[in-house]
Amino acid sequence: MNHINKIEHLGIAVKDIDKANALYEQLLGVAPYKQEAVESEAVITSFFKVGESKIELLASTDEDGPIGKFISKKGEGIHHIAFDVDDIEKELERLEKEGFQIINKVPKRGADNKLVAFLHPKSTNGVLIELCQDIN
Repeated sequence: MNHINKIEHLGIAVKDIDKANALYEQLLGVAPYKQEAVESEAVITSFFKVGESKIELLASTDEDGPIGKFISKKGEGIHHIAFDVDDIEKELERLEKEGFQIINKVPKRGADNKLVAFLHPKSTNGVLIELCQDIN
C-alpha cells in the first residue's frame, strides 16, 4: 500500500490574489478552476490545473494569519508541498511514529474539498508539508 500517492499541489503565497491570478493565467494559459475563502486559515485560495498538476495560490485576508505572517517573513513564493493520501489519519499516525512533528493531530477541512493536516518544517528540512485526502 502506498502511503503517499502523488504531489497533490504546490501552494504559493501571494500578496494580491487578482494580480497573481492574472499572472498565472498568462503563464499557464488556463484560468483558475476554483477560488474560495478558507476562513479558518484567513486565506483566499485560487486553484489552477495543468495536466496532472495543480497550483494553489494563497492570499491572506489577515496579516496575522499564517499566510500573512509567512509573506511578512519570507515574501511571496512557494509556501508548501501537498501530498495526496488515501487515509490521512493512518498517515499522520505513521509519520508521527517515524518522528515527524505533526502540526494538526486532527485533520481539518481545507480548500478544494479536502481534509488536510500539516507537518512542521522543523522536521522536514524546512519545507511545510501538507497531507490531503478527498472528502467523499
